[in-house]
Amino acid sequence: MDYQPLLLTLKLALITTVCLLVVGIPLAALLAKSNSRFKPVAEAVISLPLVLPPSVMGFYLLLAFSPNYSLGHWLESAFNLRLVFSFTGLVISSMLYSLPFMVHPVQAGLQALPSSLREASQTLGKSSTQTFFKVLLPNIKPALLTGTVLTFAHTLGEFGLVLMIGGNIPGVTRVASIAIYDEVESLNFSAAHRYAAVLLVTSFVILLSVYTFNRRLFHKRIAA
Repeated sequence: MDYQPLLLTLKLALITTVCLLVVGIPLAALLAKSNSRFKPVAEAVISLPLVLPPSVMGFYLLLAFSPNYSLGHWLESAFNLRLVFSFTGLVISSMLYSLPFMVHPVQAGLQALPSSLREASQTLGKSSTQTFFKVLLPNIKPALLTGTVLTFAHTLGEFGLVLMIGGNIPGVTRVASIAIYDEVESLNFSAAHRYAAVLLVTSFVILLSVYTFNRRLFHKRIAA
């Protein structure tokens, strides 16, 4: 069994999750606080990956990243950065595709907090930044964990998007889902089963862990 696709998948999921923690949390906070009339538009755009087939999103990202079009040509000429058929392209695509899995839980968690919590913190002299990081975020740990785990698990199972953007380059873009597809096409079902079983067990353990943690935290809050 070639473990390289599995390791590459874990690497992609980890990097995507860390990047979305950095990008998604501020975006979720902005949406939670906003009363703009354009808020539904932003929420709809962020939620598009939930309803769009991966091939549709992959197709448009492929056009956008291609050196034959404006954005891709500018990135390659200005920064010598080619996103098509590269691991960097996979990371950016995965971030866009998994964005709602990070933003929605965190946004819901922040919106559920009472406004008095923020007001009390600021009354005690905390700045907005201190209030956010030391008061608000610690009070939405279940939402943060849910967003982190869902993002990681969702990236593990990506197929259509990574195939269109990354292709099937061993050691570069050949993740586990692509390896499964290759083995099935070759009628090598035993190898496909091994890859699939690893992803299945990993995803199940991750989800079981987050549900168990949230259940325990819920019972602790009730007991308190």
